[in-house]
Amino acid sequence: MVTVKDRVAMAAVVQAVLDTIRQSGPNGAPSGVMYAALSAHGMTLQNYQAMMGALVRVGKVTLEHDCYFIKEA
Repeated sequence: MVTVKDRVAMAAVVQAVLDTIRQSGPNGAPSGVMYAALSAHGMTLQNYQAMMGALVRVGKVTLEHDCYFIKEA
């Protein structure tokens, strides 16, 4: 069961990922580097891929050549 504390933590991770991508500039944020940083804090590859896939599906980011970019509205 996902608790309120879990949801707050997940939202903070998603916000940090979006901030990282936004700050990465025109070359984008390398997926491997972001995963390495998150895995050092316990994120599994499956969870990383699910999170990033969701961000792509809802239109927050795009993936090009293994780098993520903020999708401009």
